Amino acid sequence: MSEPILLSARGISRSFGGLAAVQDVTLELRQGVVTALAGPNGAGKTTLFNLITGHLVPDRGAVELKGESILRQKPHKVALKGIARSFQDLRLFGSMSVYDNVLAAIEPTPWLWQPGGSSGAAARRLEVERALAATGLEELAGTRAVDLSYAETKFLSMARIIATGAPIWLLDEPASGLDPASRSRFVKLVRDATAAGVTVCLIEHNLDIVTELADRIAFLDQGRKLAEGTPAEILGNAELIAIYFGERRE
Repeated sequence: MSEPILLSARGISRSFGGLAAVQDVTLELRQGVVTALAGPNGAGKTTLFNLITGHLVPDRGAVELKGESILRQKPHKVALKGIARSFQDLRLFGSMSVYDNVLAAIEPTPWLWQPGGSSGAAARRLEVERALAATGLEELAGTRAVDLSYAETKFLSMARIIATGAPIWLLDEPASGLDPASRSRFVKLVRDATAAGVTVCLIEHNLDIVTELADRIAFLDQGRKLAEGTPAEILGNAELIAIYFGERRE
């Protein structure tokens, strides 16, 4: 592939006691390319995200963003460098409005008074409005997050990511539980973003979505990367599919 590598994790390993959660995994994310992490539950996919974003520190290995090491940096520092992350539990502010949830994701400090004055505030408002428009949440801007439907909370999580302007998105099961219409909206959202140059890595158990979106699939099992290739190569591999569906051959 000719696209430039934006993020690379090389030889990443992390153990918890006697459990090797991630073992010598190498992953490269290229500009404008969608990479899916596939594998059975417990394969190490979310742990790999945590190691890349500073929520966990690897026992061994290197993580570089555009050639610069981000190893051992705090999660908020990693985010400020341009890696936006979603979580399975979404981590929204339930009592805050949709608008304020998105605004909180891009305010540079936790204080009431933000740097940049009125021009900075105006720029942030434009980013919030852009993100709400992209996710179809404009009419819900004043609604509390706790009052949203399940699908709407998923899109609010995506709006928070879009508003940051981050060039790299790490999405942990972003479409899980969505109805068919919402899944189609999500697929279009990601396609539009990658067409604009955003790099996406997603963990997703819905293989239909993986097939629709992914340019590459990295297949993990028991903390190791067993294979990487196109969706046709990975999903056409009978041995990998057997592992995915729990039909492991000893």
